[in-house]
Amino acid sequence: MKINHTVTERFLKYVKIDTQSDPNSETCPSTEKQKDLGKVLVKELIEIGITDANMDEFGYVYATIPSNTSKKVPVICFCAHMDTSPDCSGKDVNPQLVKNYDGKDIVLINDKTQIIKTKDHPSLLKQIGNDIITTDGTTLLGADNKAGIAEIMDAALHLINHSEIKHGTIKILFTPDEEIGRGADKADLKKLGADYGYTIDGEELGHIENETFSADGVTIKFHGVSTHPGFAKNKMESAIKIACDLVAALPKDKMCPEATEKKEPFVHPVSISGGIEESVLQFIIRAFDEETLKTQEDFLKNLTEKIIKNYPNSSFDFIVKEQYRNMKQVLDKNPAIVNNALEAIKRTGVEPVLSSIRGGTDGSRFSYMGLPCPNIFAGEHAFHSKHEWVSIQDMEKVVETIVNLCMIWEEKS
Repeated sequence: MKINHTVTERFLKYVKIDTQSDPNSETCPSTEKQKDLGKVLVKELIEIGITDANMDEFGYVYATIPSNTSKKVPVICFCAHMDTSPDCSGKDVNPQLVKNYDGKDIVLINDKTQIIKTKDHPSLLKQIGNDIITTDGTTLLGADNKAGIAEIMDAALHLINHSEIKHGTIKILFTPDEEIGRGADKADLKKLGADYGYTIDGEELGHIENETFSADGVTIKFHGVSTHPGFAKNKMESAIKIACDLVAALPKDKMCPEATEKKEPFVHPVSISGGIEESVLQFIIRAFDEETLKTQEDFLKNLTEKIIKNYPNSSFDFIVKEQYRNMKQVLDKNPAIVNNALEAIKRTGVEPVLSSIRGGTDGSRFSYMGLPCPNIFAGEHAFHSKHEWVSIQDMEKVVETIVNLCMIWEEKS
């Protein structure tokens, strides 16, 4: 497939727009600056000929490429998220291009202590001869998920300019706040009007993910006893120390992100705040099935009850909030969704790989909202860190995959 690619230029433009989301904000989007990218995308979509492109009050961008076939084809949506992770700064991103990568460690130019090492990133060794985009070492890159946005935009341009490629109605959706678990919160699926979807938010070349974690968040509020520290003997029960006791009691060789892989679940504290009288611990709980998820939560609650016994005048609240569920249960009901994506990847000359993701995407939520939605590779690597990188050649393969997928749904209808 011959495509006059614009994906690299678009990507380099998008990553310079700061779109970091904020988990402490109650608004949607959580940061207004996400709309800065949304406005750019709407303008570009209209410029390439997609007349209904628009952004709503919540920062969601919607657009439609009309069908050009007489066949009745399912409406397919391609989705990516505009925000970048709050785990690492996304302000003043300065992307660097490493042409014809030679297989060596990459020293980042504005902080030479930041080195993308092949021993830590073995996927780099598959990129020898390709062109790699990194940061300068002071911020994340934003390939997660601006690579996906650029790929969808490039594919849309190609479809608009090549009417000989037959396809059904194609929907485009760009969401805010995916990184803080709210990407689907205000999505209007009725307005979107799609039958099936694909998030373009994966990592390794050729991979499609049809399975994610099931995920809950747990908030534990400790209510301690505060007194004047000069007169605190046998009276004070510090909520800070109770919270610290719980964190210290968590297993260090299992059930934590740093000691688990593949299908292993984990319990992970992500924030701690408060004072003597009250402290708050936030956890994320992850497992591939709901039974194990519940077991992990019971373990955490039982451990908390054990810790609080050492503080007889203190108490705690244990609050569980559902975040998303494993999309495989939904996707398995219609195998064509995944099978067509596997075929689309294969047509690019890349061997497709079906895999699970130790995380979630907007598609995890969408699948349970009525839009079955697996996750296709975007080429992003080492996301949420200063070592984030993406390959130009991988991004171009994603564009081909999207175009192929549109063709395959039309061919098989």
